[in-house]
Amino acid sequence: MDPLSALRDFTIRGELDKVTQTDDEIRFGSDYTFPSSIETAYRSKQGNLYTLQTVVYFIKHYNLKHTDYIQRARSNKLPAVTLPDRKPLYEYLTGVTDSADQIETVIANDHVLNDGKIVETDGDGDDLELDDISLIRACERPLKDREALLECKGIDFYSVLVSSTRREEERQRIESQQRKDGLVAKNRLMGVDERGVGYGGGGGGGGGGAGDEAYEANPKPKLLQLKSGKIGEGVPIILVPSASQTLITIYNVKEFLEDGVYIPTDVKVKNMNGMRPECVTVQKKFSRDRDQVVKAYEVRDKPSTMKSEDWDRVVAVFVLGKEWQFKEWPFKDHVEIFNKIIGFYMRFEDDSVESAKIVKQWNVKIISISKNKRHQDRAAALEVWDRLEEFVRSRSHS
Repeated sequence: MDPLSALRDFTIRGELDKVTQTDDEIRFGSDYTFPSSIETAYRSKQGNLYTLQTVVYFIKHYNLKHTDYIQRARSNKLPAVTLPDRKPLYEYLTGVTDSADQIETVIANDHVLNDGKIVETDGDGDDLELDDISLIRACERPLKDREALLECKGIDFYSVLVSSTRREEERQRIESQQRKDGLVAKNRLMGVDERGVGYGGGGGGGGGGAGDEAYEANPKPKLLQLKSGKIGEGVPIILVPSASQTLITIYNVKEFLEDGVYIPTDVKVKNMNGMRPECVTVQKKFSRDRDQVVKAYEVRDKPSTMKSEDWDRVVAVFVLGKEWQFKEWPFKDHVEIFNKIIGFYMRFEDDSVESAKIVKQWNVKIISISKNKRHQDRAAALEVWDRLEEFVRSRSHS
């Protein structure tokens, strides 16, 4: 007799109290013993066969509300009978119906544990003792879960481990390089002469030999002449306004350019407890002949502290839209500035046209972002990088 038929027989006879579970077995009095995890012939509408322990627990707790039954089954770590199967399964086990569509045909010869021994029942009801191999097979059932699916012949996941390790090593290398670039930038800033900033020699207020450098109380920068228009050696520099009313500042430029997320300056200032960075290093991956090249940039907001060789390295500027931003810059006019440095103007897309009236007269790229749709920031940041990469490439070959 198969497990489902045995349970139906005991249920109809009112002898469910004789159906007990010990260890991994379910005993039907002294008549039958089955593995508790053995599958019955009753198939759920979801497609799986219910195990014997699931059906026994269901019929013994049928008087509970379905929600209470599910909670108790889960607390006992047992799969529950679904609501659509509840009524037809109950009616079959109690004898209200003689069959159900979800009951699969049981082969005439069944494996049953009888008095601690596994026997095979033939069509005439006679018990035939099984040999060792048959005994083992009688206790087995197909098992496939998430772990079993990973155990495939001829397939391993070593390549996944290698790939993950390489990504972690690359991340650590980039962080190390970023810290190094930040230290270089900091050392350059600390190397500025405390007496003032010079942009080459020049006559001055003190008497000194022809070979001595003279400093004025308020030195005026002289016009910068870039050799062949090429970028100077060292980490390229991006300038941002020091004014707080602009969208991109020294506080939020890193998140915008590296992560493609705009964070308002006042929020960043609050998170940084008012600490103002002197210099920020941002990095970007560029494709070079199928290889990923990481390029670092220094971001500054104090042009007055820069030396002449620093100006050779300036490749981009985020403009405020005010003339005074370029006061004392070593260029004669806006035409020269934006021929040698690419300019970007950040604005909210719903700002008035008047806000960009002056900027439209300059050779700068206007980048618009939404006030609320932060998922669109990445596209704006990528546009900045694309324009910058194209500009740097043209200057390098000029």
